[in-house]
Amino acid sequence: IRVKGAISMANETARSIGPVILLGPPGAGKGTQAKQIVDRYGIPQISTGDLLRAHVTLGTSLGLEAKAIMARGELVPDELLYGIVADRLREADCRRGFILDGFPRTAAQAGWLDAFLEKEFFENSEMCPPVVIQLQVDYTQLLLRLTGRRSCPTCGRLYNIHFQPPRVDELCDLDGSQLTIRDDDREEVISGRLAAYEDQTKPVADYYRVKGRLVPVNADQTMAEVAAQVFGVIDGHTSDCKPAAES
Repeated sequence: IRVKGAISMANETARSIGPVILLGPPGAGKGTQAKQIVDRYGIPQISTGDLLRAHVTLGTSLGLEAKAIMARGELVPDELLYGIVADRLREADCRRGFILDGFPRTAAQAGWLDAFLEKEFFENSEMCPPVVIQLQVDYTQLLLRLTGRRSCPTCGRLYNIHFQPPRVDELCDLDGSQLTIRDDDREEVISGRLAAYEDQTKPVADYYRVKGRLVPVNADQTMAEVAAQVFGVIDGHTSDCKPAAES
């Protein structure tokens, strides 16, 4: 049984997966599901926020330009972001596939990504086309997930007063510290965040829906149940792809 499991895992981490794009509002579980995908298929998770911070820290030309823009309180323009994303996607660990976290956020970014992938990856037909998974969560459930979050300022342990409450109300199980709530987890702030997400992301979802790539997944379930759905979508999408070319 162990040998069969090892062979199965080796197969998962050898075949072409292609780009995986996760869409979903704050609290939908994108980060959790991305980690599950990384562990199962052995492809990297690429966060545009992390990439920007890395370029700034390393003092690259792109990082210095981005730092100057952000210092003025302005948003990093798409043209600069495209260069940062393109550099990362050209690295060797992306050859079989990758998960995009926080990108694309607009229909224009989605269009750029399609053109980039077509030119850089698909001309040799070694990589599967992108699969776009939309994690769908009921609005009330999202509010419970986000407004219920609490953290211990001493040990950092996380709780949710609705789903994973502490044994004693508002006190950490480990050290008894008073639990805290982040300012951006307050209901009035969250309502604005969710509304902004809907306005910003709907064109992206529509873009991929028109292209026939958008696959909805019911994320109002346990982590394991959602992961099983996500794996099913990816496996079905990649079943006809060729193995990744040998380096």
